[in-house]
Amino acid sequence: MPSWRLVTGAFVAFFASLLLVGGIGYAMVEVPDQDKAALAETNVYYWADGSQMASTGGGTTRQNVEIDDIQPTLRDAVIAAENASFEDDRGVDPMGIARALFNMAKGDEVQGGSTITQQFVKNTYLDQSQTLTRKFKELFISIKVGSKMSKDQILAGYLNTAYYGRNAYGVQAASLAYFGKEAKALSPEECVFLAAVLKGPNLYSPDGGSGDNATPEANRKRAELRWSWILKRMVEVGRMTPEERSKIGDFPELEKRKMSDLTGQKGYLVDIAKTYVAKKADISADELDKRGGYKIYTTFDKDRVRELEKAVQKSRKTLLDEKARPKTDTHVQFGGASIDPDTGAIVAVYGGDGFDKNHFTNNANTSGVPVGSTWKPFVLASAMEYGTIHTNGEPLSPQSLYQGNDGTVITDQSGKPLLNDKNQPFKQANEGPTPWGMITLEKAMEQSVNVPFVQLGIDVGLDKTRETAKRLGILESSFDTGNLDTASFSLGTSTPSAIRMADAYAGFASSGKHYEPFSVTKVEDGEGVALPGFAPPKKKKGLDPEVADNVTKVLENVVQNGTAKALADLPFPNAGKTGTTDENKSAWYVGYTSELSTAVAMFRTNPKDKELLSMNGVGGLTSIHGGDIPADVWKEYMSIAMKDKDYKPKPFPEPAPLGTVYNPSPSPEPSPSQSAPEEDEEKDDKPEPSKPAEPSNTCQPLDFECMTAGGNTTDGQTTDGGTFGGTDNGGTTTGTTTDGTTGGETDTGTVSEGTVFGNTNTGGGNGRGGTTG
Repeated sequence: MPSWRLVTGAFVAFFASLLLVGGIGYAMVEVPDQDKAALAETNVYYWADGSQMASTGGGTTRQNVEIDDIQPTLRDAVIAAENASFEDDRGVDPMGIARALFNMAKGDEVQGGSTITQQFVKNTYLDQSQTLTRKFKELFISIKVGSKMSKDQILAGYLNTAYYGRNAYGVQAASLAYFGKEAKALSPEECVFLAAVLKGPNLYSPDGGSGDNATPEANRKRAELRWSWILKRMVEVGRMTPEERSKIGDFPELEKRKMSDLTGQKGYLVDIAKTYVAKKADISADELDKRGGYKIYTTFDKDRVRELEKAVQKSRKTLLDEKARPKTDTHVQFGGASIDPDTGAIVAVYGGDGFDKNHFTNNANTSGVPVGSTWKPFVLASAMEYGTIHTNGEPLSPQSLYQGNDGTVITDQSGKPLLNDKNQPFKQANEGPTPWGMITLEKAMEQSVNVPFVQLGIDVGLDKTRETAKRLGILESSFDTGNLDTASFSLGTSTPSAIRMADAYAGFASSGKHYEPFSVTKVEDGEGVALPGFAPPKKKKGLDPEVADNVTKVLENVVQNGTAKALADLPFPNAGKTGTTDENKSAWYVGYTSELSTAVAMFRTNPKDKELLSMNGVGGLTSIHGGDIPADVWKEYMSIAMKDKDYKPKPFPEPAPLGTVYNPSPSPEPSPSQSAPEEDEEKDDKPEPSKPAEPSNTCQPLDFECMTAGGNTTDGQTTDGGTFGGTDNGGTTTGTTTDGTTGGETDTGTVSEGTVFGNTNTGGGNGRGGTTG
């Protein structure tokens, strides 16, 4: 046993060494210069060919102001929200530092809790790596700052170096960006807003940000809640009296976001790549902008992006005349995306008119626009993969016969009729009255007949369809939660983005292989060192090859003989599916060759609340359908894209016969006089409304918490910014509808979904009036 003298000596030596190390560290560091924060480099983004696409970030818009030019309300709000003990502490939070060091030593995520002094140091410390060495330096600098600088200097330094969004670094630039005035002229309401957005502009700026949960609507709700909380907090810590609080007005109105230097599609491309890098590099989008100096190499093909944009612009110019038809031709939107089936690389997107035209929502990467009948191939693929109740799990052939007549009663897997809210047999409507009789699934896909696919979805099991869609890359969070277990689910009430739909159909093009969509191939830091984690996604099995190839055969027939026959004259093999939704609120075409999979969406939104509007009358046409305008855009774009020297169009693999031919009651095909109209899908289903099984309070538009909690809504009306469908609702024997939200999609390390349009849950209860076409 060591003597007490030896133990005491060891402790004295240990603490003496700590003091020595601390003294040396304290002496070696310097008080930071806030002007250095303005020297942060921009991030440079490159096209797939290595040429420069855009540069963003950096502190070039920052302008320092003195503490006297910063409103007292802003100072008090920041202190109350972020560091109530700021005026009394010594610049560091010992417990917070110890916790951070302990977590780093364990390899866990670094937690926050820094003081204002530490945040000021962090803002001026250009090396933002999460290492023990950097943390120790930051600790010593913070201690030195706390002893050498006044509290007013520290607070001013923090507010002058913080990032507020809108590419604004520092309180003066932020004041001008959000309110068009200098910092000294801000109102109390505006001061509290800037304090709120400091929490992280990517998630708290009402403009929206990068990532699945950073929509303008979600961000504004977060900002308003934090704004209110800060005011409450200011009263609690004595930074504002209750009387002063009672005089505070409403959440302030913001200046319209100024046009961006990122012209055309560049803003959307940067947004997609930034989200991907932030996820893979495990940093926030805000930190990515603040750090700067990165070189980001993307998958985007400059020529393909330009060609897709030209194709959309040509259709807009031909179709729309807002002066002649202001009530119908305004607010029409397009979104599009192209994916390489052999890698999952995002080749091109069309996100809208451009950041420079004040359109900041990326239409290629949105959730909330229902996909309609472009969902039917997933139902068919599920039947081929899993079989049905009638084939004992053996694969089902697309030559199987199903009843196709309008108004056919849909039965559950036991053969009993599904019941509607009136406890009567549920009858599914088609788009038109054509008496199809018994019809093959191939023919039903060709003419987009609803009844067979609604029954097929039940026979396979809706859970199987969801599994198939997920394996092909559709994110679960885009499923229509209000119709997960109802008949309407098979008619495309879910709302994946154009990127995700193009990626899912790429699985058909590649004979069942699936690659997660990705947008960045390499990232280098300011020292030229490549960051790890940016290898291309690995191949996964989406479908059995024979299943994928048989789906392609069916979708080739849609082009040659069905609703997409406007594409039949293209000089290369192609396959695809049209989609049109209830009340003509969206129209899609998703198609592919062996070399490229492309999705095109068209929709119309109310700019105030992003609610989907009907496109009836747009362009002077009675209605818009997937087989015309979206297919025209696809055709215009793909005609040019497939001429590229790198593409040598090849035929799709010839599939082997697959599955059992199901024929419940053999009967002759419809006579020629009963043949289909050219596009049966072009007629909207107008079923009579019915009452929901379990009425409850209706959620307010864009009330995500209410919708997520499952509030029901009255069937047959527009609620929560979406369409709740019509009439003899059917799909489960329970007759219950749980309303939900399509929300932002969960990022799986690739591309996360963005803005929500409409949160459309079409068809209530056991919904008959689902999205169709």
